[in-house]
Amino acid sequence: MSLGPDRLERFARQIIVPEIGGAGQVALAEARVTLVGLGGIGSPVLQYLAGAGVGHLRLIEPGPVELTNLQRQTIYTTRDLGHAKAVAARQWLANFDAGLKVELIDRPLDRSNAAELLGGCDLVIDGTDNFATRLAVSDTCVALGVPLLSAAVGRFQGQVAAFSGHLAGQPCYRCFVGDAFDADDCDTCADDGMLGAMAGWTGTFAAMQAVRVLLAGKAALGDPQWGKLHLMDGLKPGMRTLAIAKDPACKGCGA
Repeated sequence: MSLGPDRLERFARQIIVPEIGGAGQVALAEARVTLVGLGGIGSPVLQYLAGAGVGHLRLIEPGPVELTNLQRQTIYTTRDLGHAKAVAARQWLANFDAGLKVELIDRPLDRSNAAELLGGCDLVIDGTDNFATRLAVSDTCVALGVPLLSAAVGRFQGQVAAFSGHLAGQPCYRCFVGDAFDADDCDTCADDGMLGAMAGWTGTFAAMQAVRVLLAGKAALGDPQWGKLHLMDGLKPGMRTLAIAKDPACKGCGA
């Protein structure tokens, strides 16, 4: 794939970064990313992946825009209230860069349709807010052999991790959280609230890690950091990184 003059000019400041270069920009233009959830994390992830020139975006989000979303979900305005988030996100993308290819899925993802909705992409980014969906996404990514980038945020805490449980020796998201959250009484994250800027920090860092994953082996940005959990503390502020071990007995990726 080649980049036309308008695309070269649009991404010029990115192409001259040695760790990306022309080859990296072409790789981003050819990349296919599925984003599950267009909320506080999904909004900034979508903005910065579009800004980076990720050429094919599949957006999975069944919910409408609500007034409480606007404090942290930065792609929506008061004019979008009551409309489907997926449709509003597509409109934002159309205004931002009409050269991107966008696919909308405005129905919920669950175990019965996860393989259909997540297939055929290079990376899945999960920014949803309940464990049942996250585990369904993780198990399906392992089965499909698709890398997963998981991001979560609450109050002043954020976390981002890249998983490739389909690869030998690499953990999956289920290795990290275990099986307890499959239960009905553990279906959603606690609604503790959050600072909007904390969602932005977590989402933009997740976008940075997504670019790293997409360019692994195609540019000099560095390794995708499989199984590394980055914990972000907005009160300190600071960040620390932990290594997640693969669970041999994991029912998602274990032998």
